This record gives sequence, C-alpha cells and structure tokens, in this order.
Amino acid sequence: MSFSRPRRRTLALLLSGAAAGAGAQPAAYPSRPVRVLIPYGPGSGIDVVVRALNETLSKQLGVQFVPENRPGAAGTIAAQHVLQQPADGYTLLSDSSSHTIVPSLMAHLPFDTARDFVGVTTLIENPLVLVASKARGYASAQDLIAAGRARPGSITYASAGVGTTTHISAEKFRIGAGFEGLHVPFKSSTDGVVEVSAGRIDFTYTALASAQSGIDGGRLVPLAMNPRRVAQLPNVPSVDEVVPGASYSTWLGIMVASKTPREVVQALNREIVRAMHSPEMKERLAKIGAEPRTMPAEEFDALRRKELVDNERLVKAAGLKTS
Repeated sequence: MSFSRPRRRTLALLLSGAAAGAGAQPAAYPSRPVRVLIPYGPGSGIDVVVRALNETLSKQLGVQFVPENRPGAAGTIAAQHVLQQPADGYTLLSDSSSHTIVPSLMAHLPFDTARDFVGVTTLIENPLVLVASKARGYASAQDLIAAGRARPGSITYASAGVGTTTHISAEKFRIGAGFEGLHVPFKSSTDGVVEVSAGRIDFTYTALASAQSGIDGGRLVPLAMNPRRVAQLPNVPSVDEVVPGASYSTWLGIMVASKTPREVVQALNREIVRAMHSPEMKERLAKIGAEPRTMPAEEFDALRRKELVDNERLVKAAGLKTS
C-alpha cells in the first residue's frame, strides 16, 4: 500500500507523537502549589505547627505549601472539602486525634474516616495545657477540682468543638477528678482561650502556643500538662500527677484522600519526615513544648484504625451523645 506525500507526513507525525507519549514520564511531584487545609482557626496549636511545616517544605522543595483555615464542625468541614478535590496530592488535610473521635459522635458523618482517608504521617505528639481563669481564683488543679465537687454542674469548660481533642481531654480529666460540669464548645480553641482569659469560663485545654500569651500576661493559670511535663513550664505537673490515669495522648498529622496515588503518599511522607526533623523545625517545636513524632504511612494508618475503636469506647464511657 502506498501513501501520498501529505498522508505520509501526517502518519510520521502521528507515530512520532505516539513514541514520545509512550516514553513520557509524569511530572515530578510536587510541580505546583500544594494546599494544606487546617480544620481550626488561626493561632490554634495545629495552625502553628502546620504553618511552620509549610514554610520548611516550601524552602525544601521549591514549591509553595499554602495553609488554608477551614474551621468548624470538629474538623469535618475541612475533611469534606479535601474529598471534593482531585485525589492528586495537591490538597492535604492536617488534623489531630479528633479525626478518630468524631466518627463516634456523628451518626451521619458525610464520609467514612477509615475508608476515605489514608495517613501520610503524624507530625508531633500534641501537648495540651489545662489552663484556668486567674479571675476565678484558681491557683492549682486541686483548687479547680475542689470547686467542681463543691458546686456540681456549675464549673464551665471550653473546647474547640464537640469531639475535638480539647473536648475529650477535658472530659477525661473531669470524669477522673469526679465532678460534673458544663461543656461550652467553640469553633476553635483560640475562642475558648479568650473566654477563659476574660473570666467568663472556668477552664479549657489548649495547645501551649495558644495559651502562652495569656499565661505570660497573668490572665491564665496553667494547672496541668497533658500528657506530660514540658520544659517551658517545669513547675506545672502532668495531668496524671494530679489525677492518675486522666491524661489523653493526642497527635497532629497529615492525611490525604484514599484514592491518592501511593507514590505520591510515599513522596509526601519522605519530604514531611525530612522537614519535621530539620534543625529549623525542631527549634520551632521546642518553643511550644513539642518534638517531632513521625512514622511510615502504613504505621499511621494502623494507629488511626486502632484509635477509631479505642475512642468509641471512651466516648461511651464519657456518656457523650451522638448527633
């Protein structure tokens, strides 16, 4: 079969294009800006850590990692938004252990936590400080506990929302200490800290970074550290020293939609682990009483699965209602 000159030229172009396509490699990841959703407001513990991580990753990879706060509904608004984006590794979800608490509290969650997300890595074990209002006259955790037992149901405590780590930490402390109280949820822990600082609410759990200015200014009294003491507040006991067994260990971590290519997940894990253990990040974390706690993606997923079961038990023990 013979072809005319124009047809031969067209065929040659098609064949050369096919050959080039067959040998072409996908663009290296990441090749454009990456959005990292933060499920709580500016100034929250996870916001501070993720923004520091984004700066380090941007320098490390030469691509911008852009923080985006989407607070509300105990992190589910941010999580749902991630699932609405292409599963290509360019929209990441940062969250805390509340990611494995909320499924036990929300009967109609718009996604399946175990099925729809995969872990990339944890970032840190998240230290929380139990702070009380100086205006309420508490000088120690024992003072708070005594007031709670003397006036059942009158003590108020703030959180970043129902099912968040700040909420569950407060519940575990309250139950262990043996007093009733009134839970007041907010959109972010920062909002709760403001109310405690003003003396309108008795206490809250929050990240040290969120409470530091209030502590330094004398508006907040640090009563206990969860789960252990930190160098920044050497004289503040751990929660377990005050109420044995009442500490609640939590993490901050990065997740992506489960359909994200495995090679992208592994690349993210590799680069985030490298960034978290850099001298720059270690120095910044030390200022908030934290240190890197990273792990392989598979290990993080195993941890998430275990916590989904453990936290369901904890929610039932606390008598928390599902919605």
